[in-house]
Order: sequence, then structure tokens, then C-alpha cells
Amino acid sequence: MDPEVISNFLVEQREAAPENLQQNFLDIEDYWDRKLWHQLTDTLITYYHDPASSSQRLPLFRRFILSFAEKINQLKFVSLGLSAATQCSDDHERLTFLTDLTEKVDKPSSQDAYVYSLVAASEVKLRLQDYDGARKDLDKAESILDTFDSVETEVHASFYRTNASYYQGKHDFAAYYKNALLYLACIDLKTLSHDDTQGRAYDLSVAALISDSIYNFGELLLHPILDSLTSTEHAWLRDLLFAFNRGDLAAYNVLENNISKCPLLEEHKTFLWQKISLSALTEAVFRRPPHDRAMTFATIARETHVQPQEIEILIMKALSLGLVRGSIDQVAEIAKINWVQPKVLDMKQIDNMRVRLKDWDSSVNQLGHWIEGVGKDVWAA
Repeated sequence: MDPEVISNFLVEQREAAPENLQQNFLDIEDYWDRKLWHQLTDTLITYYHDPASSSQRLPLFRRFILSFAEKINQLKFVSLGLSAATQCSDDHERLTFLTDLTEKVDKPSSQDAYVYSLVAASEVKLRLQDYDGARKDLDKAESILDTFDSVETEVHASFYRTNASYYQGKHDFAAYYKNALLYLACIDLKTLSHDDTQGRAYDLSVAALISDSIYNFGELLLHPILDSLTSTEHAWLRDLLFAFNRGDLAAYNVLENNISKCPLLEEHKTFLWQKISLSALTEAVFRRPPHDRAMTFATIARETHVQPQEIEILIMKALSLGLVRGSIDQVAEIAKINWVQPKVLDMKQIDNMRVRLKDWDSSVNQLGHWIEGVGKDVWAA
């Protein structure tokens, strides 16, 4: 493009810009004139981040930035493009814009930028209900990401966020849970808005509860995002998660009336009872010392509030899910458990473990005194 045309365009944009942003344009004109591409890019990014620049983002990108696109960092180029895309009139125009942007950075030297743009396009496809197209783009992006030794955190964050949205739309709750947590691991929680933080905490909690393959909520229970539900109308959901983690049937019965507030939980109410029963079983096993984990069906029925005729099915389910290991004596109606899946402990559970450790320490001391007494001179203290 003719430099004089660009110079005149920048003057027009400067005069149209809010007064507090006109200095940015003077810097932009100066850096462009002197071909200081790095400084120019950073100044543009700062300008684009200002909400007052919204109306000028698209024209600046199309008539100015594209003229020197190949001279600047391609990841930052895509970042500018994504900011400009927010000003498109609708998602159809936005998808066309992002598709063109993706093609521009599809080069061997800028595959990180290509992935970044490709994922952004797939996010728009999700909003347009094109799940097949979005999945194809996300799979392509993932295959490229797997070849990188390292990549900017924002690229990974974008991928995990969009992948989580895809699985949420498909009601694949386990995959959503995994990708949503990976997204949170890539960002600073403070960068999310208050509503977004609460929304993600709510969605993660629901996914953890109704997934048929997630029985250990440790990573979520320890994540600070869950605290955003405290003292809100959804505080009961946080309490419900902790009740499931410790297999607390009494707490579940108290909180059960809130389940109807969430259609997805209400739809899976029968499954939730089965899940809390399994959690109650693992907690009952965990509370017992290793030498006392042969439990009668009657004991398990009392601990889990499950009907006696359904106890064997409950134990078999726990064994198949890998929550416990052991064997069942069907004739004697005894379950012999020798291992239980580790999980995050609350203060009460930690205190129970402390008591058990003290008992173990006492038993070891008694055994030592007995051996010393029986061995007499043979025993060397």
C-alpha cells in the first residue's frame, strides 16, 4: 500500500480517536515511519486493549496492520486480529474474518500463531452450532500442540477453554472437567471476571458430580475457584461436593433438596445416590485400620444405607471402578478390602488419621516392650 495513503489514514484515525488515545496514534505514526516493528506492535496491542479503541480496531487492522503483517511477531499479529474480530457485526462475519486470518499465518515458522487463530475460529463455530467443524479444527490444533516443546501459555489456555466448551456442549462431563481444569492451570484466576469465575466453578462442580468416571474431586476441592461459590446462592453446591468427598450421607440428606435447583443434577438424581453410596463405602473402609477391613454385608448396609440385597452390586461396582481392591466371599457375605483409592482429606478425616497413627504408635511400643520382656538378655534394645 502507498505510504502516503497509510499516513493520511493514520491522521484520520488519530483525529477520530478519543483525546486520551491520540498520543498512542502519534507513537504509532512515529514507529511506523521509522520501521520500528517491535515497538509498533506493542503500542498497537496496548491501544487495542483499551475499551475506547473498539470502533477503530477493524479499520486499523484491515487498512494498516495487514500492510506490514509479515514483519511482526505472528502470535502478536493474531492477538491483534482476535481483538479486531470482536467488532465484527455477527459470528458469520467473524468466522470469515478469522478463517482469512488463520490462512495468513499457516506457515511452518508460525504454527503457534496458526493454532491460536484456528482455535479462535473453532470457538465461533461452536457458537454457530457447527460441532463437527469445531471438532475437526480442535483435533488439528491438538496434533500440532503435541509437537511443540514449549508454547506461549495463552495458546494452551485458548485451546483448553474452547475444548472444554465443546465437551460441555456435547455433555461429555469428564472431558469437560479435565479440560476446564487445564484451562484454569494456564491462567491467573484474577484475570477472570467475578461472574465468569462463579460460572466456571458452578459448571465444574456439576460436571464432577454427574460424571460417571470422576469419583475423586481432589483437584477441584483444592482449587481457589471453588471459594467463589461461598456465601452465594450456589454455596450448597460447594458443600455438596465436600459431602461427596467424605461420603457424608447425613450431609447429603440435608442438601438433597437443593438438587432440584439444577436441572442436570435433578436429571441424574438416582445416579447421585449411587455415587454418594460408593463414596460412603470407600470412607467406611478408609476409617478402618488395614487389619480390620473384612466387612460383613450387614456392616456395609448400615454404613452406606443401601438395601442388603444390593450390597454385592455396590461392592462389585466399587471394585470395577478401581475405588477399592479386594475380594468378596458370597457365601459368608463378607467383603475383604485391602486397598482404597487415595483422596483429599478434610480436617475431620485428618484428625481420624492422627488418632489411627497414635494407636499404631502405641501398638508398636507395646510390641517392642513385649519382645524386650520375652527376649530378656537375647534382645538388644
